[in-house]
Amino acid sequence: MRILYFSHYFTPEGNAPARRVYEMCRRWVRMGHRVTVITCAPNVPGGVVYEGYANAWLQRETIEGIETIRVWTYLAANRGTLRRILNYVSYLASAVCAGLWREKPDVVIATSPQFFCGWAGVWVSRLRRIPFILEIRDLWPESIAAVGALRRPRLLALLERWERSLYRSATRIVTVGEGYREKLEGRGVAPSRIAVVSNGVDCKAFSDAGNGADVRAEFGLGESFVVSYVGTIGLGSGLDVVLRAAQRLRAESRGDVVFLLVGDGAVRDELETRARAEGLDRVIFTGRRDKSRIPAYLAASDACLVHLTGNDLFRSVMPSKIFEAAAMAKPIILGVRGFAAELVSDAEAGICIEPENDRELVDAVKRLASDRALAAKLGESGRARIAARFDYDALAIHYLAIVAEVAQGGEE
Repeated sequence: MRILYFSHYFTPEGNAPARRVYEMCRRWVRMGHRVTVITCAPNVPGGVVYEGYANAWLQRETIEGIETIRVWTYLAANRGTLRRILNYVSYLASAVCAGLWREKPDVVIATSPQFFCGWAGVWVSRLRRIPFILEIRDLWPESIAAVGALRRPRLLALLERWERSLYRSATRIVTVGEGYREKLEGRGVAPSRIAVVSNGVDCKAFSDAGNGADVRAEFGLGESFVVSYVGTIGLGSGLDVVLRAAQRLRAESRGDVVFLLVGDGAVRDELETRARAEGLDRVIFTGRRDKSRIPAYLAASDACLVHLTGNDLFRSVMPSKIFEAAAMAKPIILGVRGFAAELVSDAEAGICIEPENDRELVDAVKRLASDRALAAKLGESGRARIAARFDYDALAIHYLAIVAEVAQGGEE
């Protein structure tokens, strides 16, 4: 098949949407399919183009057999409202233009989390009369309202109408979890038009990561019990809970515990400034790191924190951080309600805490630090019962079967 994939984010960016698209597409290419990804110059989360790239009108490169077309966008950091909307709309215009001039594909896929990318897929599929798969990773604009990034009721109402129109325009909707399936059905999408293909992990890449000794040496971690958070430090992450937990641990003279926050995002500077002002030297911010180094940071960790704010919207979310921690056999401290908590709890892969509850976070850290056998047991259970189940090799085959059905004129 010839597959055209619209994604605002793509490798070498290391966020969850970029990783998912990359992992699926490179496997489809290995299976003999022709895949084109239309994306931006890599620039998240700071809005600064990565070294070796330019924000040009059109750039082409081939990544592991994937034809990658990068279009011009109005660049914006992962914060604020107006500039980010301009970033999204400019991608929509540039991506549609690029998509109309490509060799006609058999199917178009467009992925959220911002739905202007979805509309790029709609317009190209309509104008070229091609089946269209809409991938929902986030319920937009509900998600931006949940974190307070947009507070204008009239604009939100308009975006919600566009959201429903977007759903109606898709031949099939693929989403990343059962929670999202339920939400979509609640918005009137017929169950037969929805498929679930979860996020996952490249188990081989994470199992070959080594022991993380170089990371421990780089940050002087020594024999400390390291709790890492690896990912976007954004409005929805709720990571001020880490600062409050660090204060509690300092008051208890627990200098043996270090929080390692790996990544960047809208609130990273604010949190790092606060940590310095409060003298929390056991909270370390690494800044953005190349995605190829992420397994090494997980290998250097004794436990992995997966956390979001307590907003009810996040009950539907299944963070990809869960799968990566499980692949590294690391115990998970999970501050996410709903389906994610059910998965971790049922797999006995970690300790679930109430989101934003620093007391429960401290209790979980102390329990794992004082019982390394328990930590190891939870980590091994996660690898056996989560990582093995959500390996991208199997997920890519499942997703491709859906793509083939749609391309061949399957049920709409």
